[in-house]
Amino acid sequence: MAAPSQAMRLFFSRPLPERVVEAARADFAVTLRESNAPMSQAEMVAALGAHDVLIPTLGDRFDAEVFAAVPRMRARLLANFGVGYNHIDVAAARAAGLEVANTPGAVTDATADIALTLMLMSARRAGEGERLVRAERWQGWHPTQLLGLHMSGKVLGVIGMGRIGRAVARRAHFGFGMEVVYHTRTPRKLPDLTEARALPSLQEVMAAADIVVVAVPASPETHHLVDAAALATMRAHAHLVNVARGDVVDEAALIAALQEGRIAGAGLDVYEHEPHVPEALRALENVVLLPHLGTAALEVREAMGMMALANARAFRDGLPLPNPVA
Repeated sequence: MAAPSQAMRLFFSRPLPERVVEAARADFAVTLRESNAPMSQAEMVAALGAHDVLIPTLGDRFDAEVFAAVPRMRARLLANFGVGYNHIDVAAARAAGLEVANTPGAVTDATADIALTLMLMSARRAGEGERLVRAERWQGWHPTQLLGLHMSGKVLGVIGMGRIGRAVARRAHFGFGMEVVYHTRTPRKLPDLTEARALPSLQEVMAAADIVVVAVPASPETHHLVDAAALATMRAHAHLVNVARGDVVDEAALIAALQEGRIAGAGLDVYEHEPHVPEALRALENVVLLPHLGTAALEVREAMGMMALANARAFRDGLPLPNPVA
C-alpha cells in the first residue's frame, strides 16, 4: 500500500471521533476540517477539486450548482457520514462523475432508542416535569399532577417500516406490549412482527394510533408528508414523534395543532430548518425538543465513521461500494 503522503486524498467535512480519524490516516492522506458548521459553497468547491474522496454529513448541501462551479473535479466519491442523504443531489453528483454512499445499519438501534425516549418523554410529560423542578416551582406530589398517557398496551402507529421503523416497533411491541399498525410505500414481510397490521393509508394509521412515530427517508415525495390534513386525523390524546427528517412534518401545521390542543403532544429530534427551531415551538410546554441526538453515542458515531471508510477503501481498491446510494 502506498504511504499516506502518496495515498488517495480524503476529506472529512467535520471533526469525527479520533479512532475514525486514526484509521483513515493509516490508509489515506487526510484533510480534517475543524469546524462543525455546514460547509460553504466555496469550501465544497475547493474540497471537490482537491480530494479524491469526501466524507460529508448533514448540512453539507452538495447540489448541481456546487458541482458546476468546480473548475476541475478531482473527487469521485461522496461517502456520506449518515444514513440520510437528502443534502446531496444524487442525480447531479452522478452526472458530475461522483459515486455516493451512506452508512445504513449503524444508526438503526441508536435512532430507535431515541424514538422510544421521545415517546416516553412526551407521553409521560417528562419535559414539563423536569422544567418544573429546575424552576423550583414543584410543590410536591399530588394525585392529579402532570397526568400523561400510560404507554403500555396502547397502539403505536409507524410511518415508514424500514430498518428504524421496525426497530421502534419491536421495542414498543415486545417491551411495552403495544399493538403496532403501520403504513409503508414498500410492502414487506415482517417475520419478527407478525401481529403488526399494515393499513392502506398514512391517515388511517394516524387516526388509529395513540402514538405515531415518523421514520421515513427524506425525499421530494416525503416532504410535508405529515401535513395539516394528516395531523387532523389524530385523536386529541395522541402524540407525534419525529426521528426522520424535519421537513417530513409540516412544522407550522404541527405548531398549530399543539397550540390548539388538537393533539396532546409531540417529541422531536429533527426540525424543518435545522438548527433553527421556531420560537413558537420552543414556547410550547407540550413538546419535547432534542438537538438531533439520534445517533449521539460514541460507539455509534465510530461505527458510522468506519462504515464511511469502508466505502472509501472499496472505492480506492476498485471494488463495489458496500453501501451505495440507490
